[in-house]
Amino acid sequence: MVRYASAHIAAANPEKFAKARGEYVRTHFKNMREVAAAVSGMPLSKAYTYLGDVQEHKQIIPFRRFAGGIGRASQAKQFKTTKGRWPVKSVQFLLRLLKNAESNADSKDLAVDELIIKNIVVNQAPKTRRRTYRAHGRINPYQGHPCHIEIFLSVPSAEVARAKDLDVTASSSKKGKKVAAIEA
Repeated sequence: MVRYASAHIAAANPEKFAKARGEYVRTHFKNMREVAAAVSGMPLSKAYTYLGDVQEHKQIIPFRRFAGGIGRASQAKQFKTTKGRWPVKSVQFLLRLLKNAESNADSKDLAVDELIIKNIVVNQAPKTRRRTYRAHGRINPYQGHPCHIEIFLSVPSAEVARAKDLDVTASSSKKGKKVAAIEA
């Protein structure tokens, strides 16, 4: 991997973003994808507490896309789904990358307590190929499924005040025309 897959996000204003990347991370791609989807868009402090709770099995990671063969868990009800797991190894790698991105943001003099996870990209890395020996002299492949992870943190942008003279009168005049038509 040469560049960030989501570099276009920070291209316009790179001093407002902090990045971190892990390559060939030895954790399952499918688990990491679900963990990243669960944390994407969260404030950084909330993501730390959530991932810490997942490590202690107090909260769950909902499995939505790669949910074949995943058992049901009652903790997944809060995410309006039935399937979920506690992928501890993927959570550990993601926590390390979040800390790395946080220190990168600190070196850029961004407000660390206001950071949000703007974007997380998880891609498949090449499989690690080994072999396992089976009965009757056979050999089967025994592959690992590592992944590449990219994290973008940003400070939330300032909210723009809404204009007072927005088309509020236009919608009320339409309503007035409907009422006048009904009464006539």
